[in-house]
Amino acid sequence: MAYLLPHLHSGWEVDQAILTEEDRVVVIRFGRDKDPTCMVQDEILMNITEKVKNFAVIYVVDIDEVPDFNGMYELYDPCTSMFFYRNKHIMVDLGTGNNNKINWALPDKQEFIDIIERGEERKRSGNLSQGLFN
Repeated sequence: MAYLLPHLHSGWEVDQAILTEEDRVVVIRFGRDKDPTCMVQDEILMNITEKVKNFAVIYVVDIDEVPDFNGMYELYDPCTSMFFYRNKHIMVDLGTGNNNKINWALPDKQEFIDIIERGEERKRSGNLSQGLFN
């Protein structure tokens, strides 16, 4: 399903997506398009894109095509979702100890929407340094 989601094909495109979006949360799924975990996540992302379009934009990045961020964001898992707003990383505390990203596929559409909405709330309050569920 990754082919139905907007792809970022270079480090510059990833930077521009994070830098230039002024009003919405930027959700980036890093991983390999053909990985089964990413395929599950991509289907969820594709199904929620229309529902979150007013407050979030979703992109996918194949980490083999764009390895620029693999070290910086520690992209060692098959599928990683990260959240940004106005060039700031939004922390995600889901109780796993890793509050920088979600490194598994969330198979529940509403759960993913809730996380993005929580990011939207943090963005409006200006409090992006806390985890989304702190």
